Amino acid sequence: MARHAAERGRGLSIDSWNLPLRHPEGGFVGDRASQTAFRQLLDQARREHGTCRRDPFGRTPTDELGKREIDLVLVGGDPDAAHVVHLAVEEYARSLAAGVRTFIAQPEWRGVRHIVLGGGFPGHEAGRLAIRRAGRLLTLARTGVRLRVLGHDSDEGGLLGWVQLAPAAALRRQAFLAVDIGGTNIRCGIVEPRLRLDRVGGRARELEHSQWGHADDAPDRDGAVRRLAAMLNGLSAHARTRGIDLAPFVGVACPGEVGADGHLRSGTQNLPGNWEADGFFLANALRGWLAPVRGRAPRVLLHNDAVVQGLSERPRMRAQRRWGVLTIGTGLGNASYTNLG
Repeated sequence: MARHAAERGRGLSIDSWNLPLRHPEGGFVGDRASQTAFRQLLDQARREHGTCRRDPFGRTPTDELGKREIDLVLVGGDPDAAHVVHLAVEEYARSLAAGVRTFIAQPEWRGVRHIVLGGGFPGHEAGRLAIRRAGRLLTLARTGVRLRVLGHDSDEGGLLGWVQLAPAAALRRQAFLAVDIGGTNIRCGIVEPRLRLDRVGGRARELEHSQWGHADDAPDRDGAVRRLAAMLNGLSAHARTRGIDLAPFVGVACPGEVGADGHLRSGTQNLPGNWEADGFFLANALRGWLAPVRGRAPRVLLHNDAVVQGLSERPRMRAQRRWGVLTIGTGLGNASYTNLG
């Protein structure tokens, strides 16, 4: 604990994350079970399996269809549009079920039968329907696997999971700062662990947050780091104004592979600039711009974003010895855990 890419949390081990599993037909398993894959299946259904002469979604490219627009056809919209969405949902569910079976066959996932689904996709009707269908397919295949959706908003999960990883000194304070860096957005928040109410962290909450859609602004890497520091400094000032006893600690959830030294090794292709460059260490770069908290420069620790999001569900998985998480977004994040007591 209390280091970059820690392999232990509070009462659990983090057995694996970011496994790059190859698909027999080429590419990675995650490529076929991501939100991007669902869009590709929907696009194929529109082109090949429409039930009317005109495309029910008009001329709007599939990549530009809003999630709400897709969801609405499932709850009383155009039946021809619903038809192509259901086709995509069925094909995606089969890919997701196959992906789950591949993961549970790995040594790092041996014994995992409870899997949490996080990321943005489960938060929408099409995603929830696909997950329910995948769960049914896994039941019919007698895998013994149970799928469950993250019990809170996935955006909060990338922050709340740090309750399981933060240094003990930070947890003795009322709150600490946390960051979730995504391919399109960066979210920062003040996290209150409230361990006096639930020692496993089941009552943790986000007191305040700020979010920046960096994909819209297209900054360079250093500009993005400075903007992130400004967001954190703003939250720190907010905590002082509200009288929140803030710890000098920041937990940062990052995409891809995080080394024990804090170097980002892979998975940052959607971030602005080169975050994997030799000599660039995000924790050091960020720490240089952060205002002191309680007279000290905040300590900054990094971990994989799927790991952190999965850990936010740990209070509801406390009865399971082994469990895992799959985060469905632009890619498919993954991690597995063992509860130690």
